[in-house]
Amino acid sequence: MPDAWAMALGADGLIWLILAVFVAGLVRGFAGFGSAMIIMPVASSVLTPVEAIIFVICAELISPLPNAPSAWREGAPREVVVLISGALLALPIGIWALSAMDQTLFGWVVSVSVIILLALTISGWRLKSGLTRPLTVGAGALGGFMTGFAGLPGPPVIMLYMASKLPVSVIRANFLLYLLALDLIMFTLLWMLGMMNWTIAVLGLLVGGPGLLANMMGARLFDPSKSAVFRKVAYLVIAASAIVGLPVWKG
Repeated sequence: MPDAWAMALGADGLIWLILAVFVAGLVRGFAGFGSAMIIMPVASSVLTPVEAIIFVICAELISPLPNAPSAWREGAPREVVVLISGALLALPIGIWALSAMDQTLFGWVVSVSVIILLALTISGWRLKSGLTRPLTVGAGALGGFMTGFAGLPGPPVIMLYMASKLPVSVIRANFLLYLLALDLIMFTLLWMLGMMNWTIAVLGLLVGGPGLLANMMGARLFDPSKSAVFRKVAYLVIAASAIVGLPVWKG
């Protein structure tokens, strides 16, 4: 284990990974989402596709735990179960697609996907009807595929909830529970499939320490009456991270 720690701490781009996780923790602690969209473009620029996803999963396993009890009380756990059931249908397909992907193409897919989905979210599109079970399962399935394929579980579900009329506190809580559950499932699947890189896993867990602190700070900043201002800041950070992660900057 000490050797794994030493190798992890010597990883290329360590300072940028720590910074990305810290900023992502602030955003996730406040809004309940956005962390993977901040971390993945940076991680994909210094790690292989599988390593980047392992890093994100492990960095996010610890950081949201202090906020999980309140999310369970404020959210709708049964609805999260419906989302997860959809995710489980498509997650293995996403992992298969990931295993066959070129690293440069992976970087483009991650950054461009984030930019497109962010633009759609900002556009302000709203559901005319309430959330239905087919819509919820479908969003969960798309999120599951994107988790396995690009380490981005949130965007489809974020778009679904942002287009709903649910209270901000419920949306935030459901995001946190859904993302935490998917991280645990993805970690288990990668381990069972023999795809786990333990050096990168240790790196993610170590960097998750600052992320935990940032999550707690972000949660203290949460105020439904001021969420619009913070959401704009989160969108800017996500967009900047996606642009920085474009493969065009390599070499």
